[in-house]
Formats: sequence, C-alpha cells, structure tokens
Amino acid sequence: MKAPQARALWALLVTLLTIAATSSAASATGTVRVQQRDGTAKTYTNVHIAIKDEAMAITSSDGKGTLVLGKAACTKVDELIECLPYDATLFQNGRLFHIRLQSGTVWLNPSMTRQRLTHSSTELPPRGVELAVTTMRGTYVTMTGVVDEVHK
Repeated sequence: MKAPQARALWALLVTLLTIAATSSAASATGTVRVQQRDGTAKTYTNVHIAIKDEAMAITSSDGKGTLVLGKAACTKVDELIECLPYDATLFQNGRLFHIRLQSGTVWLNPSMTRQRLTHSSTELPPRGVELAVTTMRGTYVTMTGVVDEVHK
C-alpha cells in the first residue's frame, strides 16, 4: 500500500474510533507483555492506549513509560483494520529510544460490535486492539486492550 493510501486509511481509523469513543467511556484496560530474547518477561497492566495524529501511544499505568507506534501500513479487512507498524519510539525516564522493528501486526476494531480476527477464534471488542511485534534485538511485545482516547 502506498504511503498516501496508508495515511488515508489511518485517518479513517481515527475518525471511526472517535465516533466509537464518544459513545461510551473507557478506562485503561490494556495489558502489555514484554519478553526479552533471554526469556525474561514483564507484564504491564492497566496501560493507557491513545491514538493521536496517526500514531498509537501505549503508556504504562504509572506514566513512566510510553511506547509510540508512529508509522504503519494499514489495510481494512472486513470491519477490522490491520496495520503493519514499522517505526516505534520509547519515551522512558526522560529519554527517547528509537526501537527498530523486525515485524509485527496491530489489529484494531473501530466498529461498535465485537469482531473476529481473520483466520482466528480471537474476537476484539468495540475499540479493541491487539498488537504483536518483534524488535530487531529479539524482544517480543504483545498487547491487548481497548483504545482509551482518540484525538484527531
């Protein structure tokens, strides 16, 4: 998908999620699991998921760390949006770290009803999001949750 098409689809997603977000209140319900190459893992609960200016920000419950997925190629698949992120930045302890991604997928449900992922038994709730990415260093990051806020 060409960059203008990907941006247009991402803009559509923001619009649809804005409509969905105004229909019901949400709280930080995301869960992120970060597994290092050596097998050690840490789970973050109650993460805040926000979409703003064509980027998704995932912030820890204590506010000390935010992962921003800034660029992605997105495609509409039935009622869902599938995005392949290719850029990430971690803001932590007052510092900025560019995270090189090897691969990954983000599924977003901008609809008002539960939607089943393609070729899966997994269902996403309204405004639901599921993410799985691998960094170039071999760190595996997964997330499930609901988008808490959307800003155009």
